[in-house]
Amino acid sequence: MHRRTIMMTIVSTVTLRQGTEPDWDAAMRERLAAARHQPGWIAAQILVPLDGPDKRVIVGTWETRADWEAWHNDPAFAETRRRLAGLEAEPARDAWHEVIQAVRRDGAAGSTRAA
Repeated sequence: MHRRTIMMTIVSTVTLRQGTEPDWDAAMRERLAAARHQPGWIAAQILVPLDGPDKRVIVGTWETRADWEAWHNDPAFAETRRRLAGLEAEPARDAWHEVIQAVRRDGAAGSTRAA
């Protein structure tokens, strides 16, 4: 049986330099506002771990990984990448996840199909 992917999610974990949190948050808000207009973008969240106020977890959901990669060629993306990198204590750690089912409160749902 083969699963059909309905979307891809990337989870990025970032550690910020002390005191840069407000600037990083503002730059990431700008980035996510721009992402809303990108082909294949579905949703995103910025999370702050309760035990790590200097950390951020970004959860981005895209139709395909190729859509996410294409966005990285956008000049506006490159500009915010430079700004964010200057505020981070170390490079982000990324992990890709295949979404095989999504359920939402509003009743919208997606699932996989057997091929």
